Amino acid sequence: MQIAAIIPARFASSRFPGKPLAPLCGKSMIQWVYERTASSRLVDRVIVATDDERIAETVRVFGGEAVMTRSDHPSGTDRLAEVAANLDSDIVVNVQGDEPLIEPGMIDQAVAPLAADPTIPMGTLKSRIDDPCDYLNPNVVKVVTDLQGFALYFSRAPVPHWRDQDRGDDRGMHGLNAFRHIGLYVYRREFLLTFASLSPTPLESVEKLEQLRALENGYRIRVVESGFSSHGVDTPQDLARVEKMMRRQSF
Repeated sequence: MQIAAIIPARFASSRFPGKPLAPLCGKSMIQWVYERTASSRLVDRVIVATDDERIAETVRVFGGEAVMTRSDHPSGTDRLAEVAANLDSDIVVNVQGDEPLIEPGMIDQAVAPLAADPTIPMGTLKSRIDDPCDYLNPNVVKVVTDLQGFALYFSRAPVPHWRDQDRGDDRGMHGLNAFRHIGLYVYRREFLLTFASLSPTPLESVEKLEQLRALENGYRIRVVESGFSSHGVDTPQDLARVEKMMRRQSF
């Protein structure tokens, strides 16, 4: 079984132009993401998918593999699918290009169910929410799963709803079993190509969550609980915060 990790990376960004090339503890951010992804035990190949020659050249200089894609893709998933269409990999991992602290073990956790069960088309990760502010924050995407670990729904709303919170129910956040969604995706290659060809769906359009397109079309998404944390970089301020974390951990 061949497993490829693809890192979509674009130069244009309204909040942080040139983000993949931002310097971070002596390396570009895209190099950190690439090298940590390559440390996964299960991934055989790592590719940066970009529409910008500056990013591609940076990747080639540090010895990585980059593939140029069209510039008109509406989402990172579409960019991923363009590259995957020319691969012979069985499984494709979508690693966000703004996660310089991604743990290789997170990738392995997400890949493992699909590697073990060929009937699972797609997988992702979740982590427990302990902070009530995160539970109420619409920018923190929540996920609810069934007893077998398959997604029932993803939402920006605080789900599941704590109905008896005002009736003496003192279980706290841990007892509520609320989980945040971690935006790392694993696809069976054939399903990724199908998924990218599907039209946006009603709930996807309302919540602005692309993964709902799979659920609305009847596809299952396996969600694995991870103890690892996610530290994305959306702004220069986020970059400064992550750099402080990396210096403390002697990266």
